[in-house]
Amino acid sequence: MPDIIQLLPDHVANQIAAGEVVQRPASVVKELLENAIDAKSTSITLVVKDAGKTLIQVTDNGTGMSPSDALLSFERHATSKIKIAEDLFKLNTKGFRGEALASIAAIAHVSLKTKLHDQQIGTKINVEGNKVVGQEQAVVPEGTTIAVKNLFFNIPARRNFLKSNPVETRHIIDEFHRVALAHPDIAFTMTHNDDLVFNLPLSNVRQRIVNIFGSKTNEKLVPVAETTDILKIDGFVLKPDFAKKSRGQQFFFVNDRFIKSPYLNHAVNAAFEGLIKPSLHPGYFLFLEVDPKSIDINIHPTKTEIKFDDEHALYAMVRATIKHSLGQFSIAPVLDFNRESSLDTPYDYSNKPPVTPTIDVDKDFNPFSATPKQKNIDFPYKRDKSSAHWDSLYVGLNDTQATDGSYSPETHLSFESEQVTGSLFQEQGPVSAQLTFQLQNKYIISPIKSGMMVIHQHLAHQRILYEELLKNITVHQGVSQQLLFPLELPFSIPDMEVLQKIQEQLEYTGFVFGAFGEDTLSITGIPAALLEDQACMVLEQLIQDIIDEVPDAGFSQNDLLVRSMAKSMAIKTGVALNSKEREHLVNQLFMCKEPSVSPSNQAVIITLDANDFDKKFI
Repeated sequence: MPDIIQLLPDHVANQIAAGEVVQRPASVVKELLENAIDAKSTSITLVVKDAGKTLIQVTDNGTGMSPSDALLSFERHATSKIKIAEDLFKLNTKGFRGEALASIAAIAHVSLKTKLHDQQIGTKINVEGNKVVGQEQAVVPEGTTIAVKNLFFNIPARRNFLKSNPVETRHIIDEFHRVALAHPDIAFTMTHNDDLVFNLPLSNVRQRIVNIFGSKTNEKLVPVAETTDILKIDGFVLKPDFAKKSRGQQFFFVNDRFIKSPYLNHAVNAAFEGLIKPSLHPGYFLFLEVDPKSIDINIHPTKTEIKFDDEHALYAMVRATIKHSLGQFSIAPVLDFNRESSLDTPYDYSNKPPVTPTIDVDKDFNPFSATPKQKNIDFPYKRDKSSAHWDSLYVGLNDTQATDGSYSPETHLSFESEQVTGSLFQEQGPVSAQLTFQLQNKYIISPIKSGMMVIHQHLAHQRILYEELLKNITVHQGVSQQLLFPLELPFSIPDMEVLQKIQEQLEYTGFVFGAFGEDTLSITGIPAALLEDQACMVLEQLIQDIIDEVPDAGFSQNDLLVRSMAKSMAIKTGVALNSKEREHLVNQLFMCKEPSVSPSNQAVIITLDANDFDKKFI
């Protein structure tokens, strides 16, 4: 039998490695930004075109590279960060495996321009498909500029798996946020299709958060700080009032590296227990500093997962620190309840010693004596002698008839009995029993001839709202209710861009917008079926659904928008409905075109036959 195991060619091995490192354009952005940070840059510029499919360019003012280092940086496992295996457990840099540039160059056209600070001439290298097609000396600025063009040009199958431009752009912005938040001492600039998206100057952590997520975020932040022998925690958590259904503003950084840790996230949720609803998620920006020897960051290709030496201790510290901060800033309930200022001790008496009160007791007082004696008792209000015989005013009221012609209630008061003069409608016998019942505040039961019908109230209301909103957005006839006072809702800059793109469709559903600010949206009217306090929640859920997966355009985008709004506005499970509300919901459901399924293709109605009940009693 011939040998079947063989070594893979270098270009195939690089493409396989690229599949682990480069999943989408946002992965390229992450690797290039981290390399720029490792180069000790103080200013970094990110330029993106067509959501990174056409161009991703990162320019920094870091140390730069020599011609030989620039050429060697495109080789696999070439790195300046580690030399021996023990260096993996004392890392203070971002990239260290030496696979980023090699993986990116294997699936894209890469142009590298770099120059050392003490050199007059720099180096320019062009790589296509992991092959160096040009290297020359050039006059370039100090630092490094890397341009990645035509991503996945030689792997069209991978390119077909990319999402639409808005989705990929959102992933790039998320990676940009993670890097920019971890390094407020570096100035960042991001442009997309020649439009400036972010311009972040040098600042502290709080200012960086506000610059990214809007000025309204400042009032939401609660500082968190604690230092122990094994852990140092800094950062902020959002007040419980601003918890959301999505996990958008949740950032954990360990040694200035963004990580995802469900275990530590559970610690934060435990600290907020009792302050927010179980369905909501708190926001936080937490920076943890630990000994590099106590963590292992080389367990995942994207380096977003970390193993800790003692997770239980970190869990307890994170939870206790956040609880302490919430209590310290009067966010969580404490035993020192709020007091009325009028009950405080006046300043004139605050320093005076207390005086023992004197009590004058009558030792001769006998409560059983006929004429008790009491001393030193003075009534400020004396009894009026003219009203001493007050009982004489009621003499004669108990007689059956007044002899002197005066008023007598029994004589002059009479009551008429109410007589039934007939009914406008002819009675048809006893009132029939109610037509619907509610089970566990979740299902509506309606008897039918063959058995009974069970309707899921939340899914049923989704179907009703879905068809109503879809009709409004299609024929441009949304019904709106005007607000007495406009709603001012804060949103981040990327969220405002999403809302501006779908403004026209939202107006067809019944929304009426005022001014679109940089991070504030004014709403003067909302759909008729929407409550005022639900407007912010509906828009936040809509933004999250669009970010997760937005279709290209046309009817499908309207469908996604309407499905998201119907899901947010529908009656929730656990809401009690009276008989009129239940019957109205059932009637509205059967007026729909497809009453049996929800907008997400879930069953709305199930029918139970009476024969099925008979079999249970055999």
